[in-house]
Amino acid sequence: MDIELDADQLRNFFIAHLTKIYTAKTHLVSSLHTLEEEAHFADLKKGIRETINDVQKQQGRMRQIYDRLGAEVSEKSSSGMLGLIKDSFEEIRQRSGQPVLRDLAMLFYLHNIESIEMASFQLLQMIAVKMKDEEITRLVRENYEDAKTDRTLLLLITTKYLAASST
Repeated sequence: MDIELDADQLRNFFIAHLTKIYTAKTHLVSSLHTLEEEAHFADLKKGIRETINDVQKQQGRMRQIYDRLGAEVSEKSSSGMLGLIKDSFEEIRQRSGQPVLRDLAMLFYLHNIESIEMASFQLLQMIAVKMKDEEITRLVRENYEDAKTDRTLLLLITTKYLAASST
């Protein structure tokens, strides 16, 4: 099987999918501030705060990638990722009178979002290797590592949260 993909097609695909993640992260970081205030469990608040810091670092790296590629930073609508984030936060808002279930919903959806980001960064890293740009590869790898660390932190917080809950 012969697969033809030229450098411009690869670059354009990379930028388009980087933009989807960038847009989702922009929306996510603004929503996370609200979640941090509403979280009931202290470790969850701390985890959200750490996630906000990591997202801002990731966005900075993504802007460096845009610069390196000579592309404009764009926040084009990405209905798939944005839809998941909006649905997640709507579900969390519906639990506003139930702090324990609201925290559990926050953890559930933050896990889902982090998993998608990890997969996205992992694939973009593979594409960056194919593009033969070591700096872009490094920046995407760092974003992947941040997402992986955040996901692990969320798993630990969820474990602690469920262990602390009484049934």
